[in-house]
Amino acid sequence: MTISVFLVEDNQRIRENLIPALADLCDAQVIATAESEREATHWLARHKGEWDLAVVDYFLKEGTGLGVVQWCIGRQPNQRVVVLTNFSNQTTRVACRRAGAERVFDKSTELEDFFAYCLNCEK
Repeated sequence: MTISVFLVEDNQRIRENLIPALADLCDAQVIATAESEREATHWLARHKGEWDLAVVDYFLKEGTGLGVVQWCIGRQPNQRVVVLTNFSNQTTRVACRRAGAERVFDKSTELEDFFAYCLNCEK
């Protein structure tokens, strides 16, 4: 079953690599992307219930992923939010979890775990 992904990532190269990888490895379709906290929260406000998984980077072009994750509080029970970042120290992980992220994955060392998580997401 294909999952609908909202990707919040400001690095174009990462987006260009992540989108086909999610499709190939996880049967996931990226339905929209955003590069800033403001852009992401505006999209989320207009598309409530239309996504299954939000994948959010911690550092964005403007604002942070924490604001995006916090905005997702109150989402539907089947909607999931994870943080995918290069900045995954313990402090960041705790802050993301407190903000409402289900999981935090390091882009450099935990991509395999991230894809396994996405593969197991159910609509």
